[in-house]
Amino acid sequence: VQLQASGGGLVQAGGSLRLSCAASGRTSSNNGMGWFRQAPGKEREFVAGISWNGGNTLYADSVKGRFTISRDYAKNTMYLQMNSLKFEDTAVYFCAVGLRPVASSSSSGYRYWGQGTLVTVSS
Repeated sequence: VQLQASGGGLVQAGGSLRLSCAASGRTSSNNGMGWFRQAPGKEREFVAGISWNGGNTLYADSVKGRFTISRDYAKNTMYLQMNSLKFEDTAVYFCAVGLRPVASSSSSGYRYWGQGTLVTVSS
């Protein structure tokens, strides 16, 4: 599976961005998918995850109520709608395909990773 993340950019605090993660190669439709992020000088952290059928979603407490994860099976693409962005959301965002059908908040639960897209929120 190859993953291509896009949609990052520079946005003012309070603004919105939508990240996309296009999957190609072996199908990922039977696996959970997720978003992680890594800020400068910090470890990679979980942001959001979605199960294989979209029926279950997980969010980090820091983004709950502001971010929404979804997936379009026809386009083989996962999205992360980010609203009310804060300075502390600044990071490189990575998408990943999970090992199992369920949503997972652990990076060890993911097998394939995209290259990342940079989100910069100005205060």
